[in-house]
Amino acid sequence: MSTTAVFGCTGLVGSNVLSTLLAVDSCATVPTISRRAPKTTGAKLQAIIEPETNQWADKLTALTPPPTTVISALGTTRAAAGGIANQWKIDHDLNVELAQAAKARGVRNFVFVSSAGTRGMLSARAPYSRMKIGVEDSIKDLGFEQAVILRPGLILGEREGSNILGGFLNTLLHGFGRIVGQGAKDAIGQEADVIARAAVHAARITEEGRAPSKYWVVEAADIVRLGRTEWVG
Repeated sequence: MSTTAVFGCTGLVGSNVLSTLLAVDSCATVPTISRRAPKTTGAKLQAIIEPETNQWADKLTALTPPPTTVISALGTTRAAAGGIANQWKIDHDLNVELAQAAKARGVRNFVFVSSAGTRGMLSARAPYSRMKIGVEDSIKDLGFEQAVILRPGLILGEREGSNILGGFLNTLLHGFGRIVGQGAKDAIGQEADVIARAAVHAARITEEGRAPSKYWVVEAADIVRLGRTEWVG
């Protein structure tokens, strides 16, 4: 994994992706582009701070040498964005723009952290689902050598400025797991660090030419397998 760029590096999953890559010996360089500096640091990190997200695609195409792989865990919430229209600009439009820029720059592999349950008959109509579906379909249409779509369930972990509901859901699901078992808990939600390791492991597999398909969809059970059961740091 010579050069792997990360977007969303200051978020819950993305920050774990970054720290995981910095600890992986096979990854030589890790460029990031973000509005603020990532908390994780390391000799391999090349952090580019750009407050204006409309400049990120140009920053990506200017990376030299171009990344072999891009991992995007970029996303926000409706509340943080200030409404569904602003959330769409980040979760959908910016992710699509970055995927297009990556393809134009010659990036071979693109890994996107999406979400489970978006393609159901009813759920697919929801704005959040349409954002994720739109990004997934755009990545597929771009025809990367390898594309990986991770679809985690509830993402567990401590977020910056987490609200009462988020903390309650984390506590509730952890308690549920203690009662009914880890497997049942894993089917509903996965820890952010497990999702991050699954993304890195999947990226490593694609770079080694061992991906099961050109467009590889990694559902919850495989996230747990890649990010915990089979993970070798």
